[in-house]
Amino acid sequence: MKLALQITARDMPLTAAIETAIHAKAEKLTQFFERIVSCRVVIHAPHRHHHKGKSYHVDIDIHVPGAELIVKREPREDLYVAIRDAFDAARRQLQSYARRQRNEVKTHDVDVPARVSQLFEHQGYGFIVTPEGREIYFHENSVAHGSFKQLRVGAQVHYAEAQGEQGPQASVLSTR
Repeated sequence: MKLALQITARDMPLTAAIETAIHAKAEKLTQFFERIVSCRVVIHAPHRHHHKGKSYHVDIDIHVPGAELIVKREPREDLYVAIRDAFDAARRQLQSYARRQRNEVKTHDVDVPARVSQLFEHQGYGFIVTPEGREIYFHENSVAHGSFKQLRVGAQVHYAEAQGEQGPQASVLSTR
C-alpha cells in the first residue's frame, strides 16, 4: 500500500531533489509501522534579518490508528540535516508507538507521589517535583489516559521513573 504523503513548502521552493528525499524517508517509516494512515511534512524557511543564512524547519504530522504523532525539531541551517533529524525523531516515535500497540512496553508501578511544578502546555511537556525535592521531566505522551490537558501546576500526581536520554524522566504519570 502506498503511503498517503503530503509535502508543503513555505517561504521556499520545493525542488525535485527535496521532494525525492522526503518521499524516500517517509516510505522508510513504513518499515517501523506499516499501518500509517497519512503523513504530512511541512518545510519552511522563515526570513530572519538578524541571522546570517537561512534556517530550515521541518515539521512532520503522522496519523496512525488511534493517534497522531507530531514532530517539531529545532531549526537547522542545512535543509537535508533538518529533514534527516525530523525523520529520525519520527522513526523513534513510530517505534515507541508500535511497541505500545504490541504491548511490549514495560508496565511500571505508578505509586510514587509528586506534584506538577512546571507545565508547558503548548510544547507538550512539564516537570514534577518529588517529595525529596528532585525535579523530573515528563512528556505529554507519558500522562496516563491522555489527561495532559487537565494537568495544572500544583496538582498531585503519581509517577514511575525511568532513565531518559538526558537524565531521569517520568515514564508514566497518573493523576489517579
